[in-house]
Amino acid sequence: MKILSWDLNLKVRLVGEALYNTLFWMYFPFLTLYFSKTFGITIAGLLMSIPPLIGIVGSLLGGYLSDHLGRRATMLYGALMQTGMFALFALSISDWVDYVAYIGISLGGAIYHPASNAMVADLTPEKDRRKVFATFVTAMNIGCVFGPLLGSVFFFQYRSELLWTCTFVTLIYFIAILLLIRETVPESARKPDHSTRLSSIFKEQWKNYRVIFFDKVFALYILAGIFVTIAFRQLNMYLAIYVEDYVPAQTLFSWKDWSFELSSMEVFGWIMGLNGLMFVLCVIPVTKWFEHWSDRNSLILSSFLFGLGMFLVGLTTNVWLLFGFVIIFTIGEILNGPVSSSFVSKYAPEDARGQYMGASNLQFSIGRFFSPLTLILSTWLPAVGVFGFIFLCTLISILIYLKLFQNIPNMKQLEKKAIQ
Repeated sequence: MKILSWDLNLKVRLVGEALYNTLFWMYFPFLTLYFSKTFGITIAGLLMSIPPLIGIVGSLLGGYLSDHLGRRATMLYGALMQTGMFALFALSISDWVDYVAYIGISLGGAIYHPASNAMVADLTPEKDRRKVFATFVTAMNIGCVFGPLLGSVFFFQYRSELLWTCTFVTLIYFIAILLLIRETVPESARKPDHSTRLSSIFKEQWKNYRVIFFDKVFALYILAGIFVTIAFRQLNMYLAIYVEDYVPAQTLFSWKDWSFELSSMEVFGWIMGLNGLMFVLCVIPVTKWFEHWSDRNSLILSSFLFGLGMFLVGLTTNVWLLFGFVIIFTIGEILNGPVSSSFVSKYAPEDARGQYMGASNLQFSIGRFFSPLTLILSTWLPAVGVFGFIFLCTLISILIYLKLFQNIPNMKQLEKKAIQ
């Protein structure tokens, strides 16, 4: 399915999300360091576990609103909230206000994403979904190439200007959604809701999500995803701390009397840049190479490669070896995204697609909540012990995926499944 043949909704979102994520990766990887220097590493670890809890509420609410108010309206709410919170962060009234703004940005994103994913599924034939989701992953990670490299300078030296830029880009994207994007909820899935009382909304949410969470297969999928997310999140959590504390400044290239050296934080920027570059260049090819693999085998290989690569990182401080291990865990990370999104879109009934997408995001919110545990563990475990814990999380996810797919004998049964 070529991009030129895509629906206008998908084209607009592809460009908008690519621009937004370019700026996103200029500040996000450095928030843990920023708050750890402001509040101390232990307090920062606790504080960084709170936004994911807010994100849980946001994801569930976003999924509910996506099915009741529509994908477009929900995306507008999320984008508008992020615009306001970026402006608040840019004003930087105090460290605590900065933290509240970060929570608001996370909440806006949590509301936005279930509707965004549901819209992709609405507009894409099932056979093309992996490729389309892979294209969106590529666009979202274009910023990973240069974002961390630029952010290592701009976030700490020109933070206000960077955040105001994020504010205006998000505002422009909000206007683009308002003017160019149409609603895509299928007629068969429309759920008229005349109740505007907040208590009624949450009561119906609880009723609907209760059905989803009593689905054994989907519950196992969420549980496995939590452990995967704990591991994946260490790119922006413990890895930054490890590089700053253990990886010394060193020469990357030298020629006679000339040499190119990197400081610890520049090494981290290059690591994140390499990770992002691989996403941009390799998501679509890797997705194509593995398109005939089952979801089961793809998810298991993804977890193993990521866990192994991260564990190997903890065994060295040599910059070139680090780059090699980054390649290993990035391939694992690349495999996960399109397969996970495709799995949920096939599993979810059409009339509850938004809520399943919202419930699916719980794995990320809960995983993000537990991911700061590595910062606390690092105060009394050596680095190799922390990376061993990360590897253990991915191995546990593999066991859960094995159990999950034992309950799905074949994909035909999966595709026919519906809420009872």
